[in-house]
Amino acid sequence: MRTFLSVLALLFVSNVNAQTIKLEKLWEAKEQLPVPESVVYVAEKKELYVSLIDGEGNVKDGKGGVAILNLDGSVKNATWITGLNAPKGMAIYKGKLYVADITAVVCIDLSNGKIIEKIEVPNAIFLNDIAIDKKGVVYVSDTRTNKIHRIANGQSTVYLENVMAANGLKFVKDDLYALAGPELIKFDKNKNKTVIASGFEKSGDGLERLPNGDFLVTCWAGIIYHVRKDGTKDKLLDVQGKMNTADIGFDPKANTLWVPTFNANSVVAYQLKYK
Repeated sequence: MRTFLSVLALLFVSNVNAQTIKLEKLWEAKEQLPVPESVVYVAEKKELYVSLIDGEGNVKDGKGGVAILNLDGSVKNATWITGLNAPKGMAIYKGKLYVADITAVVCIDLSNGKIIEKIEVPNAIFLNDIAIDKKGVVYVSDTRTNKIHRIANGQSTVYLENVMAANGLKFVKDDLYALAGPELIKFDKNKNKTVIASGFEKSGDGLERLPNGDFLVTCWAGIIYHVRKDGTKDKLLDVQGKMNTADIGFDPKANTLWVPTFNANSVVAYQLKYK
């Protein structure tokens, strides 16, 4: 027979798994943000880095860049990085910002805003998001070719193929999580595949992990989901036709979510409220 304490423990776990989230809007930044695609939070600087396409998402026009926002949404530096093409997903590793820019990954020194190198990815068409493992190896998705590339020591190789509409990436320990069309998939270090969640209304875009192991998932069309570890999901926001919800940034300590709205030319901050 189960003891009283074991029953309470089961009820507690069940309650945590059933936990729901509500998004409460904090602010919206609209100043000088032409087609923002990705947001990265830099805790030690208390700043937000925002990739700006400023044009078409697949055109090498040199109009793209990276802006810096303060945590209240005000613009600190609208032109911190210029001369990129259509920058999208970003990730930080040991003082360097890595940016997916159509067919190349651009590495930027955070301390001075200087571009250190541009690594061309052979046969790439539409590089979209970046994740970096604990050893500093960079992984970048190509949505148009359904591939995930691996960059180590400045050299790019194909890591995974047939990842449908590969987009949002996130490392959790040795596991690589990827948004692939309407699915959230986990690949372990041996590339074994596990579907964590499926049935997103539109193709997945942004991916962030919550402290309890759940995920926040966006669909570019204008949807945000809370995805639990067991694969169940709740739709937190549906703003289709009003704005996009692209590659999000998240502060787990303050439970703050930042959403770049792409064609709405803004970044919206939300507070996560747990129920």
